[in-house]
Amino acid sequence: MSDDAQDLTDAQRDHWQHTYAAHPGMYGDQPSAPAVHAARVFRTAGAHDVLELGAGHGRDALYFARDGFTVQATDFSAVGLVQLRNAARAHGVDQGVTTMVHDVREPLPLADSSVDAVFAHMLLCMALSTQEIHALVGEIHRVLRPGGTFVYTVRHTGDAHYGTGTAHGDDIFEHGGFAVHFFHRHLVDSLADGWTLNEVHAFEEGDLPRRLWRVTQALPH
Repeated sequence: MSDDAQDLTDAQRDHWQHTYAAHPGMYGDQPSAPAVHAARVFRTAGAHDVLELGAGHGRDALYFARDGFTVQATDFSAVGLVQLRNAARAHGVDQGVTTMVHDVREPLPLADSSVDAVFAHMLLCMALSTQEIHALVGEIHRVLRPGGTFVYTVRHTGDAHYGTGTAHGDDIFEHGGFAVHFFHRHLVDSLADGWTLNEVHAFEEGDLPRRLWRVTQALPH
């Protein structure tokens, strides 16, 4: 990783730590629409355990746990995960939720073929290089069991913020302290190499609104 990339990584980690500390439970306690979709997909596929990457303060992890899944939740913000654990206890699902502070630029600390499903809401479109995104999806491929399902969402190049703000290269642009890697469709397709790409669903979220794709892909049995 170059010095500039490391500086951006460190700045983003600090920004999220401070943001979660200043705004506990900032996304509320209701699950995201992609998590509701993912739970249906995972249940249909027969999944029992879910790995959520970039879980933040845990609104989606808690939803999965309340829906009966065993959840492993990771984030690079320790502050967010403390809030998640506290909320899990308050909702009585703490026995079904474990947390790990983890930077997805590093290999996932899980065994091969050890989880049924993986969920990542706007994690892949954080300040990750294209190379790092490919490496992460390779790690997800490794830890999923045969037939396992991966649901993720990303902001794409049709978003109003694409091409504006502070440019960091590799389609990464920063607004208000948050850096986003905006996806071209060819990146989605390349990340599905070796998978079955089941759906690329366009949707909007938030006040801008943010424009995203919800991607569902699965490993062969």
